[in-house]
Amino acid sequence: MMWRDGEVVQQRRTWGREPRRCAELEVRLTQAPAGATGLLPGQELRAVAYEQLGGLPQPGELVRLEVTALARGLGTGGHAMVTARLDLLPPDAPAPGHLVKARYMPDQVMVAGVDEQDMPGHEVLRAPVGQLELEDMPVVVADLHSSLPAVLAGLASPTGTSGLVEPGRRPRTVYVMTDGGALPAAYSRTAVGLREAGWLAGTITCGQAWGGDLEAVSLHNALLAARHVLGAQVAVVIQGPGNLGTDTPWGFSGVACGEAVNAVAVLGGRALACLRVSQADARHRHRGISHHSLTAYGKVALAGADVVVPRLGGELGAQVWRQAEALCAPRPVGRQHRLVPVDTAGLLQALRQAQQATGVRLATMGRGLEEDTAAFVTAAAAGRYAADLVSQVH
Repeated sequence: MMWRDGEVVQQRRTWGREPRRCAELEVRLTQAPAGATGLLPGQELRAVAYEQLGGLPQPGELVRLEVTALARGLGTGGHAMVTARLDLLPPDAPAPGHLVKARYMPDQVMVAGVDEQDMPGHEVLRAPVGQLELEDMPVVVADLHSSLPAVLAGLASPTGTSGLVEPGRRPRTVYVMTDGGALPAAYSRTAVGLREAGWLAGTITCGQAWGGDLEAVSLHNALLAARHVLGAQVAVVIQGPGNLGTDTPWGFSGVACGEAVNAVAVLGGRALACLRVSQADARHRHRGISHHSLTAYGKVALAGADVVVPRLGGELGAQVWRQAEALCAPRPVGRQHRLVPVDTAGLLQALRQAQQATGVRLATMGRGLEEDTAAFVTAAAAGRYAADLVSQVH
């Protein structure tokens, strides 16, 4: 761990809803430990503070920062993390619930879970196994957090349309945030922006993730709450920002996509496997269909899923189709997946319009819509297929 003290120069921006806001601060370092060779007093850096973890520091306050990921250039968005306000002892926060997340960490968070005894959702969720299910609800499962706005753009652009349909024709959608990436939901300006734009009916944080509109202990209860508490027609399951990978076959946080497929199946939902596809990633293992998708869906997911394959055309389209056919072939372990081709006409226009309508920029690994179009069109195709399924029911 690497620690620094600093003085808040300014609040650069805040986002989210009180009392779950996140602030980006400009901080001037005032103290570093003896022997430090970088991030020294006098330097200025950006830091993130969470309102739920002690409030939002004001200009002039002294704060303590954890700076390890920033110093090593890891994917934290270039931020240090505020761990304490040195000039102020925050007042005791109301604690209506009994669920502790980020358990046994110094900044563990107590929240009110939708599934705990004193909450209204408990009576719904306490139904015996087999009596409460997802009722064939489509659940889009994706690896990268950057897929979320693209999936929603596809949900707003069903087959046969060009661009976006009006809000009243879009499925009611809930985002279920798992704990493979960032744990605080407030860190995601993407999810906050989509919620504020009215493109999400709610966010549910599950596992160790926290800060959603609802909190759940498990992915299973989060999915059931999406359906039966928030009234979702579609759920989207994706980890928070900050995908973790190690360049080993099994060492990446996206393996959880396979477990999500299994959870959807056991609850009587319809799992839609959103593929991670790239035309521009410099790493060969992520070109076409990423090895992350091939492993998570092909090895970890034992239940069958609808594998949504966009009609991309060209050499990339042919490669993706071949890989998807292999992924959907009979398996020695697990049920066979179903290959679902989806027309992409109008999706690029829908993605561009979604960026403009929501103010949420499409970006994955630093690449925008124009640099890696296939990544976003593929995610949008999964959303389009989910919208088509909902329209068949209604």
